[in-house]
Amino acid sequence: MVVEIIDHQKEMEVSDDALRQLCLAAESIWPVLKSYQCEKHHLDQLHVLEVAFVSAAESDRIHREFMDIPGETDVITFLHGELIICPLVAKQQAQEHGEPVWRELLRYIIHGMLHLAGYQDDQENLRKAMEQVQEELVAVAWENSDFFMESAKNEEK
Repeated sequence: MVVEIIDHQKEMEVSDDALRQLCLAAESIWPVLKSYQCEKHHLDQLHVLEVAFVSAAESDRIHREFMDIPGETDVITFLHGELIICPLVAKQQAQEHGEPVWRELLRYIIHGMLHLAGYQDDQENLRKAMEQVQEELVAVAWENSDFFMESAKNEEK
């Protein structure tokens, strides 16, 4: 699986190195994700995961157009293998929860990947099950990256 991330927004600076590291982390999770897949999944049809970082305004527009829900959101998953992520939402959520922003962005990517693996979060019990797997995978990807660990230390300063 190849993960491609394109940064289309200017609200939060995302370095090329950070994009590369997020791609590598997502690619490292892909083989593990297969063992978590549900009966109805879309993993076998995908060879590329396309991730678009968009502005809050663009996230709001896509959220309204495809889900009929107003307001920007963290991640929107399209089953053909595209994730729409708003880094500004990630930054705000990371600050609220005392988390590094890169971990929050990684969480959004993994969340979208879990939807592609067949997970749903539209009911409380399904959301809890999905979050448990999500956090396990985020921890694995995070702990295996020197870049993220170093970035988190720099964010604390």
